[in-house]
Amino acid sequence: MRNKVLTAIIFPTVALASCNSAATGDTAPSASATEEAVAAVAGGEPVELQSTSPFDAASYGAFDEPWALAFEPGTGVIFITEKPGTMKFYDPASGRMGTVTGMPSVAYRGQGGLGALAFAPDYETSDTIYLSWAKESGEGTKAAVGRGTLICDAADACRVDGLTEIWEQSRAGERPGHYSHRLAFSPDGQYLFVSSGDRQEQDPAQNLENNLGTVVRLNLDGTPAAGNPFADRGSPADQIWSYGQRNMLGLEFDPAGNLWALEHGPAGGDELNLVEPGNNYGWPTRSNGDNYSGSDIPDHTADDPFVKPAISWNPVIAPGGMTFYTGDMFADWQGQLLIANLRTQSISRVTVNAAANSADEAARYEFPRRLRDIAQAPDGALWVIEDGAEGRLIRLTPKG
Repeated sequence: MRNKVLTAIIFPTVALASCNSAATGDTAPSASATEEAVAAVAGGEPVELQSTSPFDAASYGAFDEPWALAFEPGTGVIFITEKPGTMKFYDPASGRMGTVTGMPSVAYRGQGGLGALAFAPDYETSDTIYLSWAKESGEGTKAAVGRGTLICDAADACRVDGLTEIWEQSRAGERPGHYSHRLAFSPDGQYLFVSSGDRQEQDPAQNLENNLGTVVRLNLDGTPAAGNPFADRGSPADQIWSYGQRNMLGLEFDPAGNLWALEHGPAGGDELNLVEPGNNYGWPTRSNGDNYSGSDIPDHTADDPFVKPAISWNPVIAPGGMTFYTGDMFADWQGQLLIANLRTQSISRVTVNAAANSADEAARYEFPRRLRDIAQAPDGALWVIEDGAEGRLIRLTPKG
């Protein structure tokens, strides 16, 4: 557990970037801390957007190829993974930034590196954090997931103690791409879902003898969860929840408890899928896009045996991360999906209908650079990170 005494003595008036007393609910925010939070958030650098944008935007520092962001439960501190293998944090309440040590060794090349982070369902009592990354494995690389204990007992530094790998792709791939490795916990907190990309090999996504091109459903310790649809086929099929998927860079539950995966398709084939047990989504046999070479991939048809996407994009949006909005700051958007887009340098706002397996893009908001991930803050503001070197952390609030 963390050093609460050090926090109380040295930093009595600010919300430290840690899982200290604020994270466990021991101490309510003071008036001075609230005033500091307002001052710190107000101190960002303005980001110029189109005049038609619904957002006011301000940036709070730049990061080295940021890949994912998540808010620490109880504190609102933002933790950000950087693809080369580092993790940072930013505390909106104080403006404090710091570094997190204890990261895994990553295969930093191509699309590989440090990936997603997620706080355990019982984080406020266990301090457990989950990470995903690309790792070296023999003649190739694999996606992996591990968990450890997050300790923050200094103003500008945290560490992950006891990081232990709990899952990996069942075999290595020679190409350094399509790892996917997004993380999502079931609403009841009992299961961990991981997106496992096809590693740019296509055909493995239709082969249940490996776990590439799938979404897997695990216990929180990384073992296959009971009741998975292909459990009778042995390992690794006993991990698989759904298959026939390409490169899923978004994996989120909606407010009603439905799981959705956002998939990078080939040329003209990005798609959003409602993920349900045993479903085969058709890749690479069917896609609403074509191969980058220009060769044809048959489109989905009403009589093919595969589950169709709720929506697909042509031209593509090249999606990054996504989040379902549940806050009050953008009240009209509650329950809608917000997608951070790379190629179109935009946020897509999408309405979903799980009962009908359908979705519609309601609006698209342009940004000056590629966006890698998006998350909702406890106060209902939206935060995004830009892709690439010097990617900015940006807070979005309603215009005016």
